[in-house]
Amino acid sequence: MKEPRTLSCEEALKDMYTFLDHELGEAERRDLEEHLRICRSCFSRVEFEKRLRERLADTGQSEASGDLQNRIRSLIGRF
Repeated sequence: MKEPRTLSCEEALKDMYTFLDHELGEAERRDLEEHLRICRSCFSRVEFEKRLRERLADTGQSEASGDLQNRIRSLIGRF
């Protein structure tokens, strides 16, 4: 197996969302994972984004109250 390519922080962060979406190729994923293993700053950023996505996904699971739905319909109706 080929040695991971050394990424700069700029390169790692450029691919962060593709990584989080599980859309990187295997070699690119390994390179980014290696960078995250040694760079605490980028690791923290990726972890923050991952947790933010999880929290946003969780909040989208509950239904808005009837009052909120009516207020939204009213606001939309004004446009």
